Amino acid sequence: MTIESLPTFTKPARQRWESIPADIRQRLLSNVRYGQCRRETTITNFSGTIKGGDLLLVGKCAECHGDVARVIEGS
Repeated sequence: MTIESLPTFTKPARQRWESIPADIRQRLLSNVRYGQCRRETTITNFSGTIKGGDLLLVGKCAECHGDVARVIEGS
């Protein structure tokens, strides 16, 4: 059994993340396209920052543990 770390966010990233409804957050985490696996995967062990006004989640692929990222565009 793998133990995942709790997400680390910058303060602005945490505020943005928590402003997204929980069900949508879950969909965003489980809908990451990863070229190495060539399919949709789930991001695990992720952290969050704001880059260029967008929320950037960086973590690991749940399948192969390769590096993945998810950008959630700002409004």
